[in-house]
Amino acid sequence: MALLDSRSKPEQKTQLYLLFNIGTDRYALSANEIVEVTHLRPLKQLLAVPEWIAGLLNYRQQMVPVLDLAARTGLPSARDKTSTRIVIVQYQATEDIFAPVYLLGLILEQATDTLRCLAQDFHDYGVHHPESAYLGPVLAHTQGLIQRITIPHLLPEEVHARLFLQTGEQA
Repeated sequence: MALLDSRSKPEQKTQLYLLFNIGTDRYALSANEIVEVTHLRPLKQLLAVPEWIAGLLNYRQQMVPVLDLAARTGLPSARDKTSTRIVIVQYQATEDIFAPVYLLGLILEQATDTLRCLAQDFHDYGVHHPESAYLGPVLAHTQGLIQRITIPHLLPEEVHARLFLQTGEQA
């Protein structure tokens, strides 16, 4: 039986990430934030919201806003392919653990692969812009660079207020 050296680092656990594409780039979403991955289906259109809000999904008797992540980045909307999915995530407007948790749907292309790695394998790349704060750190991988999406920063405050505060529904 080996004794633990008090100077040794504690064993770090790997995390599971769902991989997907936006354009030709790869992105990752932590599986800890995912509630369910489902097929693409028709959505109820919403008026007076940004064009990247794809609509409303009836998810288990709860109305869930869905955004097209490709369109959110300024690229063309996600294509309706067999690998395009709606990913239901737990969304908090802030990283405060006491903030309300809502359900939010994301339309993601090629959301069929996973990756297991350490969270600290993703590194800050030094470019920050308030409009794209949801684009998190980057991982250098054999598949190329993979960027992590940070859910709390997906919606600007005014969009969050339109989608959630009026209904008051929480997950």
